Amino acid sequence: MRPGTVLGALLILAGVIALSLGGFSFTTRDKVAEVGPVEVTAQQRRSMPLPPLLGGLAIVGGVVLIVVGSRKAR
Repeated sequence: MRPGTVLGALLILAGVIALSLGGFSFTTRDKVAEVGPVEVTAQQRRSMPLPPLLGGLAIVGGVVLIVVGSRKAR
């Protein structure tokens, strides 16, 4: 397979995942206090929403890469 076709398929897959999940969450650890050798930390869960436009653009870009790759092969 050509690199453009593979990249296009990966972009389509990433776009579908972005549209279906709508974002991702992660956990951060923040240092609250430090008293001598003892550290107090707090875990905070944060979320990062992904706009649907980003997923749609990834799908369109992947389709364009696949189409352009198939036209060059001919």
